[in-house]
Amino acid sequence: MHSLPETGYLRLPQIIGNSKSNPPIPALIPVSKSTWWAGVKSGRFPAPIKLGPRITVWRVEDIRELIIRLALDAAAA
Repeated sequence: MHSLPETGYLRLPQIIGNSKSNPPIPALIPVSKSTWWAGVKSGRFPAPIKLGPRITVWRVEDIRELIIRLALDAAAA
């Protein structure tokens, strides 16, 4: 299981993983980049925060809530 900090920000590779990095980054939410952005657009996934022109992050608290919600949805199915 991943250890998330209590507060802070996560970049997209920290959320969806990156198997090509060295060392590989395991996915918290195993979806593709396009699926992630479609989910953000539809409201299924949390909205990002822009820290700069090329820096997009998500609040750890929002990702933690998303993981719990997805687990509850999977358990109900």
